[in-house]
Amino acid sequence: MSAPSDPTAAPTAPPDASADGAPAAGKQDFIRQIVRDDLASGKHAAIRTRFPPEPNGYLHIGHAKAICLDFGIAREFGGTCNLRLDDTNPAKEDPEYVQAIQDDVRWLGFDWHDLRHASDYFEVLYLAAEKLIRQGDAFVCDLSADEVRAYRGTLTEPGRNSPYRERGVDENLDLFRRMRAGEFPDGARTLRAKIDMASGNINLRDPALYRIKHVEHQNTGNDWPIYPMYDYAHSLSDAVEGITHSLCTLEFEDHRPLYDWCVARVDLAGSPELVKPLTDRGLPFEASRPRQIEFSRLNFNYLVMSKRKLMALVQDGLVDGWDDPRMPTLQGIRRRGYTPSALRLMVDRVGISKQNSLLDISILEGALRDDLDGAAPRRMAVIDPVKLVLTNLPESHEEQLVFANHPKDESFGERRVPFSRTLWIEREDFEEVPPKGFKRLTVGGDVRLRGAGIVRCDAVVKDADGRVVELHGTLDPDSRAGMEGANRKVKGTIHWVSAAHAVEAEVRLYDRLFSVADPDDDSDGKTYRDHLNPDSRRTVNGYVEPAAATAAPEQSFQFERLGYFVADRRDHTAARPVFNRSVTLRDTWAGKA
Repeated sequence: MSAPSDPTAAPTAPPDASADGAPAAGKQDFIRQIVRDDLASGKHAAIRTRFPPEPNGYLHIGHAKAICLDFGIAREFGGTCNLRLDDTNPAKEDPEYVQAIQDDVRWLGFDWHDLRHASDYFEVLYLAAEKLIRQGDAFVCDLSADEVRAYRGTLTEPGRNSPYRERGVDENLDLFRRMRAGEFPDGARTLRAKIDMASGNINLRDPALYRIKHVEHQNTGNDWPIYPMYDYAHSLSDAVEGITHSLCTLEFEDHRPLYDWCVARVDLAGSPELVKPLTDRGLPFEASRPRQIEFSRLNFNYLVMSKRKLMALVQDGLVDGWDDPRMPTLQGIRRRGYTPSALRLMVDRVGISKQNSLLDISILEGALRDDLDGAAPRRMAVIDPVKLVLTNLPESHEEQLVFANHPKDESFGERRVPFSRTLWIEREDFEEVPPKGFKRLTVGGDVRLRGAGIVRCDAVVKDADGRVVELHGTLDPDSRAGMEGANRKVKGTIHWVSAAHAVEAEVRLYDRLFSVADPDDDSDGKTYRDHLNPDSRRTVNGYVEPAAATAAPEQSFQFERLGYFVADRRDHTAARPVFNRSVTLRDTWAGKA
């Protein structure tokens, strides 16, 4: 657990505050307005939020919205945000996921006030359950899972009381303590809340609070053969931590009455004996009556977000692991070249609402383009090379040309790019028989070599199969920088790299993983697997200028005229460069759907 902040330290005004510390106008949405009103009314002196993922998988793009909201609101209003791992289902949880979650939160630019676990509160939750039994608010039920479902009723029919609902307090306490002692097998009994089996909200029809599960826990070992259910553990964990605003997605809206019921019936603030296990261990405790507020999930087309489906893609070898750059996991899109600032920009553009909707993935891709347009240095690379020999230059010709690292920002400085007699250019920049409107290199035609001058193509060399393998051209000496003909107008400009100095690189051309907007749509009898895009990854060998080869892993560039690329965080080295395409310069999918 990270050290708590010093309570004696002088508070500083948050970014979303005026000079006198009062909440000021900033980002506008209904959640932030609730927070502003609560601060202005004196309901809360400080804001406390939490981000509570279950460590049963890798975080994905949808979690980015929750992270930015939970941590962002705490930061904006001078409050705190805990990272709490909801580790109440040890059969599906793994320390690998725990570490990845922490890495992802920090990568997005946030840090937590305290690192907590639901398991930190297992003793508190158990004592709270005994209190509910003594109050007549909970009972031990012997119905099987199938029987519980049969008794629950439907959306139009009320449920029926369990035959064990009227057990006495002493019998319930005895059975619950024997559950705790591990006397009963998995599924034999549950502890259920006693609320209302006729409630219109099925979540209030005597929901389970504890189940028997003889599974070793990564933090508590074999100490606990019973584990609390999510709704119960989550609400009381919020109360234990003094959370003021418990932000969650819309599917939990129907769970809010149960959340409030648990908090109110247990009343941690009025029951100091329940939290003695915490205070005895020196853990901070600040009871509260947290307010749950729901917001819409982040859903994009051309993706699947289901952990089950993502797991299947990995396990069946349809992708190259959880950090495959085509995956929507934060580990995957980070490797793809997405930046924390691009994700935060996307979250700001999407906004916060109470209306679920399926967003076009071009919003995500557009945020990355806009972010990298200002942040990524420019480099030259050729990914489908054909050789161009400037026959009027001597074979030994070599010079260093000066290029700006960014055309819109002088602070990026300049670099020297080697230029020689033999160059690599893109194969698509030459057409022997040009189509109408073609403005690049043709036999007998002129084109500008980026920063080097104007070249005319004089001849074509082909192999035995008729494929062009080499072009011969003449560089106009009067078109070089500083010469009289430097501004001579030609229709096109192409990029290049010096063949003598270029570094061979592996270039992975990533695209959308699915070829249809709604891969989950099975109305035609197909599954998401049938919609995998066969062109979602192509690997080619190209050439990059030396200044690109020496990039650090995860450094992004705009490869001029090609798109935005990132040095792969796992495989890239200066001796063997590997670049992933993050996004094309323009939306190539527009109009395809």
